[in-house]
Amino acid sequence: MTPFTAEILGTMVMILLGNGVVANVVLKDTKGNNSGWIVITTAWAFAVFTGVLIAGPISGAHLNPIVTLGLALIGKFNWNLVPTYILAQMIGAMLGAFLVWLSHKDHFAATDDEGAKFACFSTSPAIKNNLSNLISEIIATFVLIFSIFYIAGPSLQIAADANATIGLGTIGALPVAIVVWVIGLSLGGTTGYAINPARDLGPRIMHAVLPIKGSSNWSYAWIPIVGPVIGSSLAALLYLILN
Repeated sequence: MTPFTAEILGTMVMILLGNGVVANVVLKDTKGNNSGWIVITTAWAFAVFTGVLIAGPISGAHLNPIVTLGLALIGKFNWNLVPTYILAQMIGAMLGAFLVWLSHKDHFAATDDEGAKFACFSTSPAIKNNLSNLISEIIATFVLIFSIFYIAGPSLQIAADANATIGLGTIGALPVAIVVWVIGLSLGGTTGYAINPARDLGPRIMHAVLPIKGSSNWSYAWIPIVGPVIGSSLAALLYLILN
């Protein structure tokens, strides 16, 4: 396992589980059909948790280009590694989207609603207004990145050994999952809270190339990219001002 493969696998599993719950809720004749927004936001949060616990020990589990960007902007990540991480995240997101389609293939075929099928891949606004949609993505991403900057791994110092600590292990991924959960519940209803360019663009590409009828809505695709980049940059700027 290398940081590159860790980012691929962590992002892949995150997208598989995150977009997988959308498929379970919106596609026809699944056992979770019409189970609602709370199911989607909860499973997405724990999809992030699962991806982080897989990749965390190896790559730091960015799983998101704007996490990589934000950490680089505040000087906590090497700029030389940014392109490699983003490439891995894109590959992982595309693979995860493909696995969602593969695992729900019969249900995609049984579903006539092209919008529902697209929702299993990428985000779209509840009310289309480019400026409002952009602002929604900026604000939600700002909350995510600014929170991540302040997440500290709890540890307990062992008196007998000044260098030894007892941490939370994989449970240390839980704070990020909780942040994603509350963003989805509080702010996600406007645009579907992409807050991650790879999470939106990678699956959107797969939607375009897989045998699925319907538009991939490329006219909207810039918002889940530009919005998170601006939100991450603003979070980094405020963090640098305050610290």
